[in-house]
Amino acid sequence: MNGILVALIGMVIFALGYRYYSKFVAEKIFRLDSNYVTPAHRYRDDIDFVPTNKFVLWGHHFTSVAGAAPILGPAIAVYWGWLPAFLWVILGTVFAAGVHDFGTLALSVRNKGQSVGTIADKLIGQRGKILFLFIILILVLMVNAVFAWVISNLFIKYPASVIPVFIQIPLAMWIGYAAYKRNQKMLIPSLIALAIMYITAVLASRVDFLQIDLVQYLGGESGSGLFGLGTVSTAFLIWIVILMIYVYIASTLPVWKLLQPRDFINSHQLVVGLGILYLGLIFINPVMTAPVVNENPDRNWLPLLFITIACGAISGFHGLVSSGTTSKQLDKETDGRFVGYFGAVGEGILALISIIAVSTFFTNTDAFKETFSSFTEANAVGLGTFVEGAAKLAEGLAIPQDIATTIVSIIVVSFAATTLDTSVRLMRYIISELGVEYNVPPLTKTHVATSIAVVSSAALVLIPEGPNGFGSGGYLIWPLFGTANQLLAGISLMLIAIWLKRLGRNYAIALIPMIFLMFMTLYAMFQQVIFEWSWFGSNSNTLLFVLGAIIFVFAIWIALTAFSTLTKKYNDPMDNDK
Repeated sequence: MNGILVALIGMVIFALGYRYYSKFVAEKIFRLDSNYVTPAHRYRDDIDFVPTNKFVLWGHHFTSVAGAAPILGPAIAVYWGWLPAFLWVILGTVFAAGVHDFGTLALSVRNKGQSVGTIADKLIGQRGKILFLFIILILVLMVNAVFAWVISNLFIKYPASVIPVFIQIPLAMWIGYAAYKRNQKMLIPSLIALAIMYITAVLASRVDFLQIDLVQYLGGESGSGLFGLGTVSTAFLIWIVILMIYVYIASTLPVWKLLQPRDFINSHQLVVGLGILYLGLIFINPVMTAPVVNENPDRNWLPLLFITIACGAISGFHGLVSSGTTSKQLDKETDGRFVGYFGAVGEGILALISIIAVSTFFTNTDAFKETFSSFTEANAVGLGTFVEGAAKLAEGLAIPQDIATTIVSIIVVSFAATTLDTSVRLMRYIISELGVEYNVPPLTKTHVATSIAVVSSAALVLIPEGPNGFGSGGYLIWPLFGTANQLLAGISLMLIAIWLKRLGRNYAIALIPMIFLMFMTLYAMFQQVIFEWSWFGSNSNTLLFVLGAIIFVFAIWIALTAFSTLTKKYNDPMDNDK
């Protein structure tokens, strides 16, 4: 099939979903009120609670949730054929992700800007809340490890992307100061900053000394590294240390100083990047050479497809961002539809172009099958194939391949870095909440909680041994990240359904996708924990088995508790509208 036709069908469905379904949800189910005093105004502290223009907030929210996952997941899932991946991204975005992201935002706004983990106390009780917080804590820890791993590997593979990514930091801080201290508009400065980044990208692609290639600095791949490590492993270690120092600082700064302005720049990166790729698609007019359906996979698509594509169809991490940071910055409650639901649509658009870029990259179906010869190989080559496939689409606009590759890698790294420091900030919140819950005052301190988050994240990336040698942590825990992420989304949908029922409203919009998602994810997790990661499994791994078993048991426990709560009749509905 023609790639343009696939893109057109997807875009039309996304547009209809936002125009009609999200409006129905906003007006008839959530009943948003433009006069409601949001937590951003009620608890304003100009650190976490900051009333924010909806376009700026959409940029912050979208780039926080996007990361590399809506690119990586679909790029891997094309292994089962482009049609199953396409259908899950489209339908999942419209009927599951949109409701989930929008719903967790609305729920948090009506509950003092609290996270879904804290709100669980009111909805399913103290025990359910504690279990939920621990699942969230494990998930954000894995998010930190996975995205730090992704960024470090991309810096090593594409050294021309390093300076353009790092130059964004002082530019964003300058924009934040100008906007919040001098009341200047963000739009023009952010466009100037983006132009500087891309000019730097062009120069770095052609000028060797502007490429921060740590492997070459250490003597090339055959050289000797530090601490008995090879040069590639040493470079990886250095990047992880630099990233951890960065996220420590970024996650403790007030959101207006770095996160918001940088994410606003990244929202323009999204528009520019997607514009380049979709316009390139029109000019190249490629054919989908990946098979429509892989008839002989070595791993069944059911239920693995629904956890391989998490971000891009539905992701529990989005609910953490919606309720953890975005709800504290929402200026008007009615902005929630644009920020929450359209944020999910933006990620669906990104996942769609990932599918198309990978599916049209190869000259024929045999070439695709040779590269994506197994599910394991798909995991290994998915991200790199996307970068190369996206660069090929950009060539349709006469952008040289080396420059296009650098720009695409910059976009991926920028989104991943945004997700990383937002995730570390969220982990700090959760550790602090647990400190309050268990009366451990030091855990409520910002720098103590942040230190725990950063050190544990670095350890999870660096310590486990795996097939990729030193620093295999991110690679190893990627399968568990998908299942934990989807379980969190299912539990969050469950909380939304309980909340809506207690308000006396139609909760089927959350209940139906919740049942589907919980079934598929628990099914997949059971298979993985028992038949793959256990000591007698086909791919025994103690780390994955222990973490997976804990999450699986906690999820079953929460699901039973929530089901019991959902079937109760309430004399005092949970209505915080007044």
